[in-house]
Amino acid sequence: MTAELTGMPVLETERLTLRGPKPSDWPHWRDFAMSDRAAHIGGPYDLKGAWRSCAHIFGLWAVRGYGSFVFTMKGEDTPLGMAGPWHPMEWPEPELAWTVWSKAHEGKGLAREAAIAGRSYAYAALGWKTVVSYIAPENLRSIALAKRLGAWLDDACDRPSPESLVYRHPSPECSA
Repeated sequence: MTAELTGMPVLETERLTLRGPKPSDWPHWRDFAMSDRAAHIGGPYDLKGAWRSCAHIFGLWAVRGYGSFVFTMKGEDTPLGMAGPWHPMEWPEPELAWTVWSKAHEGKGLAREAAIAGRSYAYAALGWKTVVSYIAPENLRSIALAKRLGAWLDDACDRPSPESLVYRHPSPECSA
């Protein structure tokens, strides 16, 4: 028997379906988390670390009632990455996070499309008034994406680690 979380919302964009994580996502997450592509989120992980980080993804949904969405192309179910609300216990503020699990899907605007949908969900459904993205300084692709999303560098706030850059997103009124 495979347990699945139920009652998670599903979002749709022009090209994507954003859904909650499910057990069949594990091999895709594992391959990403154990690769150099995960360097900006604490990886690459060993198998044990990849498993724990995957459990963290599910756990946020179970404990907080929300979490990042796994995104797929519409009409398909292969997970391509994650985007949306992310707020571990030790984070000073709610975050809009994103990852693209496959190099083949980078540079196509999918993370941007998914992040916009996830941010809109955080503001509208969760009632968030503010959101940031914590980004490693060497993660130039994510910095560029944060700027394309209208976020700006905010040096005056707390961060989960001293080296993290904090990009503050436009308020809900500005993001609509």
